[in-house]
Amino acid sequence: MPLSQERPDFRHVPRGVDAAGRVTINERRFEASFIVSTETLVEVWRPRHLAELEPADLAPLFELQPTVILLGTGPQHRFPAAAVLATALRRGIGLEAMANAAAARTFTVLASEGRRVVAAFLIDPADAA
Repeated sequence: MPLSQERPDFRHVPRGVDAAGRVTINERRFEASFIVSTETLVEVWRPRHLAELEPADLAPLFELQPTVILLGTGPQHRFPAAAVLATALRRGIGLEAMANAAAARTFTVLASEGRRVVAAFLIDPADAA
């Protein structure tokens, strides 16, 4: 049976997440934390794991003017500090934390709907060792 792949009309498409939480965007697997929107890829993002995440780390996400931020917390779902959540809420931007695999799937759905979504993925290289 012939299959055809629907091609999304956005530039950066999550294609997979491995057990260590590393995310593949298009054909490239990311080994460290990064930020992605439908048209922008920020290849280096400072925090490696949730304990390092500070409110100031959200600044590059806000520059992309999202209506919703998806925070991939690594291989497992964890909650960020209240101060991080409050930083987004004060700007009227929703911030949803979830495991990287769930964040990748949700990003694809929201982007396909034309939503202004930004995903930030926490990837600790030590998890892959």
